[in-house]
Amino acid sequence: MSLIKSKVETTLKSKDTEEFLDKIFYRPLGYLIALGSKKIGMTPNAVTIASIFIGIIAGHLFYYNNLRINVIGILLLIFAEALDSADGQLARITNQKSMYGRILDGFGGNLWFISIYIHLCLRLIASGSPYTVFLLAIVAGISHSLQSAMADYYRNYYLYFVFGEGKSEVVKSDELQMLYEELSWSRHFFKKFLMRVYINYTIEQEYFSKKSIQLITFISKKSDSNPSAEISDLFKKKNKKLIKYYNILTTNTRMIVLFISILSGYLYLYFIFEITLLNALLIWVIYKHETNSKEILDKAKIINAEESNV
Repeated sequence: MSLIKSKVETTLKSKDTEEFLDKIFYRPLGYLIALGSKKIGMTPNAVTIASIFIGIIAGHLFYYNNLRINVIGILLLIFAEALDSADGQLARITNQKSMYGRILDGFGGNLWFISIYIHLCLRLIASGSPYTVFLLAIVAGISHSLQSAMADYYRNYYLYFVFGEGKSEVVKSDELQMLYEELSWSRHFFKKFLMRVYINYTIEQEYFSKKSIQLITFISKKSDSNPSAEISDLFKKKNKKLIKYYNILTTNTRMIVLFISILSGYLYLYFIFEITLLNALLIWVIYKHETNSKEILDKAKIINAEESNV
């Protein structure tokens, strides 16, 4: 058992940023799926595409006011999430990591929830709710997108400052724009489409992270690509306790609330949860991360000035 656990850990970006449910369930299951996928020759992108189709089907099954069908949908969505874990683990096992694979992975998760939101709305309308429920779903969907984007961004910042550039996936929108302009719609349609989506996603992240961007820009100019040990330790001290809040803004917590909403029949609960509680948490997390980034930047400038005077 300990051997399997140690092997699973080799497929993780960092134990620090993993959610509890991922550690005990999705990552071990994803690892087994990744091993099986490797044996039959599936690529990480093929696993991602499978998860997309299964997640979309799960969303459709939430339309029916039938407990048995809904439970099947829940199980399918759990399996889709396990596949979503497996694709990244397979990429690390086989060294097939790519930016486009990562973008496809994130885009696929959006397609799951678009399916879920549409079918929940149709179910509510079928039971007598007005068509304006779609407006509620749109607000929830926009909230969901921003919540997940910022949580992902901040976790990647943590990986960069604590573990170095090799563990992180922080990339600036202007760098992505240059890659985008190198692609042709006629020859690279799908890649260019994914890159456009990812640029918009990154711009959204950057808009709310002014101090964080100033910090990483200053550090990258003053070091050989990785922050100093002193800055790394300071970043970890200030931000490690925020990771549990980043994780609440991602998938597992909202899936649990979604399942409760579906099984109880109170479908509005899910939308209200995203719009109220998760947005309140998002605002606080952005404030804390930006405040911490300013304090770390000020400290980095002091250290740099002292080193310049030596």
